[in-house]
Amino acid sequence: MDETLDSWLAAKAGNPLMQRLARGQPVTALGVRGSRTGEIARIARQTGHDAIWIDLEHSTMSTDVAAQICSVALDVGIVPLVRVPEREYGIIGRLLDGGALGIIAPRIEEVAEAAEVVAACRFPPRGRRSAIATLPQLEMRRVPAARLNETMNRATLVKILIETPRGIDQIEAIAALDGVDLVGLGVNDLTAELGVPGDYGHPEVRRLLEQAIDVCKRVGKPLAIGGIGDAAQVTALIARGAAPFLFTGIDTELLLTAARGRVEQALRTLPVPKA
Repeated sequence: MDETLDSWLAAKAGNPLMQRLARGQPVTALGVRGSRTGEIARIARQTGHDAIWIDLEHSTMSTDVAAQICSVALDVGIVPLVRVPEREYGIIGRLLDGGALGIIAPRIEEVAEAAEVVAACRFPPRGRRSAIATLPQLEMRRVPAARLNETMNRATLVKILIETPRGIDQIEAIAALDGVDLVGLGVNDLTAELGVPGDYGHPEVRRLLEQAIDVCKRVGKPLAIGGIGDAAQVTALIARGAAPFLFTGIDTELLLTAARGRVEQALRTLPVPKA
């Protein structure tokens, strides 16, 4: 093995987001739902984000567009993640082959479901991802197959998103599964499942969040909590042990807020009507 290539592959093998969390550093991630060009990745990079997460679960974006945005994110030096709408081997493989450095799998409730996602994301012997010769994550450089598989198995982030009480009941076994790097809690769906939509301070919601934090700390896997807009609550959960994985917003929400502000600003330029 060429020493230069060996060193280059070693540098590619770690996932930057997991490395930041391991060092106790925060991760900032921008959601992508409405954007359809790589400009959103450049905007994310320019505004200090560490990652983007492309939401295919709640958008009509094609896998082709998602892959192009992922490739731009790689080029500008931020990590592209994709939340998939289903745990389907084919779509996961195509997104990873297209440039995603991580997969977010929503609404996981059983260990077997999490294992399916892990298998789709990892090359053999750790999974059943289909072999490929070149990848955007490796700058389309040809490398020996064994080294490509090993490097990408280590670099690809698998995030299992739990959004129901049933999923939290299984969270210890899910978090302990080999190949799961990061566990997430989707609090919006969790509150809806509990019959208290949007009530993030509800005692049962708090109990389940704290239970999940304690379990993931015990297992040794970081837990990212998303969906809570109250900064004080997020601060308290991180202080208790949740990972400092910070979701800054999603492009559609940010555009809506900015557009509303611009209308208000424009209206303020009008002369004050005379009495």
